Amino acid sequence: MSETLHIQTATSDYPIHIGTLPHIEYAHKVLLVSNPKVAGLHLKYVLERIKAPEVYVCIVPDGEQYKDMKSIESILECAFTHRLDRKSLMIALGGGVIGDMVGFASGIYQRGIDFIQIPTTLLAQVDASVGGKSGINNVFGKNLIGLFHQPKAVYIDPFMLSTLSKREFGAGVAEIIKMAVCFDKAFFTLLEKQILSINDIDFLTSAIAKSVAIKAQVVSADEKEQGIRAALNYGHTFGHIVENLTQYSQFLHGEAVSIGMCMANTLSCKLGLLSQKQKDAITALLKRYDLPTYFYIRDTQDFYEKFYLDKKSIDSRVMFVLPSGIGNVSLRNDVPKADVLDVLSSFSKDRSR
Repeated sequence: MSETLHIQTATSDYPIHIGTLPHIEYAHKVLLVSNPKVAGLHLKYVLERIKAPEVYVCIVPDGEQYKDMKSIESILECAFTHRLDRKSLMIALGGGVIGDMVGFASGIYQRGIDFIQIPTTLLAQVDASVGGKSGINNVFGKNLIGLFHQPKAVYIDPFMLSTLSKREFGAGVAEIIKMAVCFDKAFFTLLEKQILSINDIDFLTSAIAKSVAIKAQVVSADEKEQGIRAALNYGHTFGHIVENLTQYSQFLHGEAVSIGMCMANTLSCKLGLLSQKQKDAITALLKRYDLPTYFYIRDTQDFYEKFYLDKKSIDSRVMFVLPSGIGNVSLRNDVPKADVLDVLSSFSKDRSR
């Protein structure tokens, strides 16, 4: 099974190929960037499918904690060392961290060169590799430094997912559930009925394609996140703070998003946008894949203040992405502080005791 979708924005038009990785031909130099784990699993397979005059490999450390300027400098150093020019190409081989960094590095190298995404995690395949967002973290928060730089193409090979751990697979499922909750009630119902698994490659591939199609439609309508694209951040406004508070070491990104979705759902219930039954249905689906649904907030006031570093917050007004039933979403910047603090307080009980 293979399928090719397209994203068309004001600045780009590129294919998203879902299926076995095809041969990639390029007439100029290529720099492939990966990390040790992914390279050990997939580098040989990918290099055999790249035909170019010169192909170089840059390996950077693995993990969200390395998504910083030091890693960007390492990628740029490789590019300069091998004398890449404006017609050269970078390839991101890895998960969301690699994709974000290569998108950023290629976007600033000689004021911007082409890059291709070959995502190797479920999370990257259904979300991070599509849409042109790139960025790195700093002490203030996640992805606060970056730019929009659309890839030349995205190649999604579902068979690469067979090397993922159960935890990594679940982290990707969180993003699929996110898409369904925000945009497609029928898709959510289907996810309740069938199990996503690498052992059912046809259903998994169709779910990936559905998620990518949803995101492609949203990005095509709002490339620079001035409106509806912000809805894709459901779970992220809370989840990014969870990641920051735990120094990006306790949770995978999708796990933090799962927690963030549950926090957003609690707020949505409080505002009357989501019923308790719908909230419970989302939680149950997340738990099916062993995703975390609770985080102990030690200081609710500190947690609240970190919202103001969120990229969607404008003029000191926090933007919350909240499900409005299942299959719809609301963007709210008028939520009373007292309501938010009440929700945060409900996550301030230490369940480990």
